[in-house]
Amino acid sequence: MNNNKHKILIIDDDVFLLEMYATKFKEEGFDVEVAQGAKEALDKIRNGACPDVVLLDVVMPGMDGFEALGIIRKEKLIPTSKIIILSNLGQKENIDKGKELMVDDYVVKAYFTPSEVVKKVNDVLKKK
Repeated sequence: MNNNKHKILIIDDDVFLLEMYATKFKEEGFDVEVAQGAKEALDKIRNGACPDVVLLDVVMPGMDGFEALGIIRKEKLIPTSKIIILSNLGQKENIDKGKELMVDDYVVKAYFTPSEVVKKVNDVLKKK
């Protein structure tokens, strides 16, 4: 196995999905960190978490993913991290909002299996 594991931070309010994606990415050799919600994710990032890639859900209670992403961009918290929105919101306005916030990819959960999500993340990481 390669020693240069990619670090991924998975942000979602759904514990079942967090565990499912965390398991899948660990199986694929990733160093996985999870955050249940945007506030926990921001706390982890501000305390030094510096993932290669962030999988970010949009619909979460309290602070949504777009709001969290806005803060990450404004405060330049993880400037070298790739950020991928992983959401059930597939409407054009949501995808456009993601593009405005300079996400590296936008994945609609309903259309991709966890294995396909891993492939998407690997594709984004190759684009460095």
